[in-house]
Amino acid sequence: MSTMHPSTRRAFLAASGIASLSLPAFAAQSVPIGLELYSVRDELKKDLPATVRAVAKMGYQVVEFYAPYYSWTLDQAKDVRRLLDDLGLKCNSTHNSPPQPGTPWAFSPDGLQKAIDLNRTIGARYVVMASPGPVADLDGWKKVAGLLTQTSANLNSAGLRAGYHNHGPEFKTIGTQRPIEVIAANTPHDVMLQLDVGTCVASGSDPVAWIKTNPGRIRSIHCKDWAPPRDPGADAGGENGYRVLFGEGVSPWQRIFEAAESTGGVEYYLIEQEGSRFSSLESAERCLAAWHKIKT
Repeated sequence: MSTMHPSTRRAFLAASGIASLSLPAFAAQSVPIGLELYSVRDELKKDLPATVRAVAKMGYQVVEFYAPYYSWTLDQAKDVRRLLDDLGLKCNSTHNSPPQPGTPWAFSPDGLQKAIDLNRTIGARYVVMASPGPVADLDGWKKVAGLLTQTSANLNSAGLRAGYHNHGPEFKTIGTQRPIEVIAANTPHDVMLQLDVGTCVASGSDPVAWIKTNPGRIRSIHCKDWAPPRDPGADAGGENGYRVLFGEGVSPWQRIFEAAESTGGVEYYLIEQEGSRFSSLESAERCLAAWHKIKT
C-alpha cells in the first residue's frame, strides 16, 4: 500500500499552495487513511482516472466509490481495478444509493449479483448501504435491519460483507429507541456499522459512546466534521455545518481515534467533505494535511 514520506508530503503541500499546513515528521499509522470520493464528485464525474490519480498523489491510501459506480460494466470495473493497482490504492468499500422505483439496487434480490461482481472486481470487502431511503417508524427500521441481515448472508457466501452508513435521523430517538440502535440490535455482528461522525455530532449524539457500545463493529469511519453557526469573522472563515474542513469543527477526534482503535475494530478511515470554501480537490488535500497533524 502506497504512503508518502513526510519530506515528500511537505514538498507536495508547499508546491500546491498549502504550505501553512506542512507537518512535522510522523510515524506511519497502522490504520490507513482514505477518501470517500463523493468529496470530489465534481472532478470524478469529469475525469475519473485523473481524479483518482490526483487523490493518490496527495497521499491517500484508500478510496471509497459512491453510488454511480453501480452503473459500471464489468469491463469498466476491471479498468478501475488496474488503475487502483497501478497507483497502490485500495478500494475497501462502496456506497450504494437508496432504491429507486423499478430500478435494481445492490440490496435488492435482482441487483445484488451485479454488486457482488463489481465489488469483487475492484477488490472491495464491504458493500455499504449508504441510505435506506425514507423510513417512517421503528417498524420500518426493523425492516431495514432485516434486509441488511438477509443481504449480509448472501454477501458472506460471496466473500464480501455488508455495511450500514448512518446519517442524522438514525441518531434521533423515536419513542424509546434510536433507529441506529435498532439497526445494531437486529443485524449480525459481521454487518459493519460505518460511523459518519459529522451527522452523529450534528444530531447531538456522542460518537465515542457509540463506538464503545459496539465493539468490533465500527470497522470504518467517515471523518466528516461539523460545527454550529459561527460569527462571520470567526476561524474557518465563518463556515459552519458540514462545510468546515476536517479538524475545524467540534468533533472530539483524538477520543474518537482512541475508541475506534482500542474498541471499535476500525480497519480504515475515510475523509468525507460535502463542500467547503475551497475547491473539492484542495479541500481533500487540506483535510489530509490536517489529518496527519491531528493523528500525530
